[in-house]
Amino acid sequence: MSASSQIIKFTFLIAILTAVGQMTQTMYVPSIGQMANEFIVTPATLQAVMACYLIPYGFSQFIYGPLSDRLGRKPIIIAGLVIYIVGTIVALFAGEYHWFLIGSFVQGLGIGCGGAMSRTLTRDCFSGSELHRVNSLISMCVIFSPLIAPVLGGVLTESFGWRSSYLFLALFGIAVAITMMTSFDETLPVEKRRYEKVTTSYKFVLSDKRFQGFLICLVATFSGIAIFEAAAGVLLAGVLGLPATTVSLLFVLPIPGYLVGAALSSIIAAKRGENAALMFGLFAIALGAFVILIPGAMGYTTAETLVGGAALYFLGAGILFPAATTRALSPFPYHAGTGGALLGGIQNLGAGIATLGASMIPAHDQFPLGVLMLLMAVLAMIGLMRVNQKHDPSNEMPLAV
Repeated sequence: MSASSQIIKFTFLIAILTAVGQMTQTMYVPSIGQMANEFIVTPATLQAVMACYLIPYGFSQFIYGPLSDRLGRKPIIIAGLVIYIVGTIVALFAGEYHWFLIGSFVQGLGIGCGGAMSRTLTRDCFSGSELHRVNSLISMCVIFSPLIAPVLGGVLTESFGWRSSYLFLALFGIAVAITMMTSFDETLPVEKRRYEKVTTSYKFVLSDKRFQGFLICLVATFSGIAIFEAAAGVLLAGVLGLPATTVSLLFVLPIPGYLVGAALSSIIAAKRGENAALMFGLFAIALGAFVILIPGAMGYTTAETLVGGAALYFLGAGILFPAATTRALSPFPYHAGTGGALLGGIQNLGAGIATLGASMIPAHDQFPLGVLMLLMAVLAMIGLMRVNQKHDPSNEMPLAV
């Protein structure tokens, strides 16, 4: 198999693995109204579904990453997918709201393997500018799953009811598990596996102040996306009263912005440097937050400003994610699983906590959403400022050899 064919196959496998988690996160959004009626809860209450999914999704990566550095990537991926399928079946047949939340929790617990491995597998095989290009390519590919998921969820909900979306997710999870068992080749050979204490691995990675800065940036940026995704359905369906299919279409309109951003990320980095890419992405997420915040401050909620502001925010996120992930993991060739787990785990855990907090704020208009997204942009800026501080190498652990 040629090198280009291997990259295509590798990218496809990571894309479908990541797609399972991303589709689960957004597919239910057009169904919020129907689910609220069946479970006898308010639409705003269903924002807690994303928190129940994202928090275990984040926590589980702290386990999957170090285990994969010891046992290899493939067994971790298969085990996680099996747990995810069990959780999806629980959610599919849930008769009460608390059972649905339990199913969502187990889903996140399982598919956390995809969150950790999607960052780890690329570091196993690539480095330097090639790693940035591959991360950008994968970001472009995986964005199609959240682009498709709400549209598909809206169509399935209006045609067959909201449970059909979870039937689809169960079948998709089974298909991905079979594909990974039969087509994925282990990327971490036995001679490169680490058997040190988990605490030692985490201490090694977290001792790098630059890693800490990029981690803050990624957590804050992703939290802004998760907060928008959780609130958009409530604002578009609950406040504006739009039907499910319209909500699903408006929900995905900002996502191509991420696709454009991911494509631009490696181009900007190649021509102007990675710092320029990071600054450009930071400016875009801040501008997007202001577009949502300003009308909200005047008491307005409009689909145009919600979609337009989110598109700018997603553009910036698309630029930031490949650049920050590449810079964060580059110093850790032998701790890629631990580094990927920290990035993915804390990123999704932070987003889950932020989403849970946002669900407790009354969403009568888009002002709270704008405030929270701007806050995330400020936190991302603080993270990048930490990266650019001068470092004393004597205070940091040496790189792995």
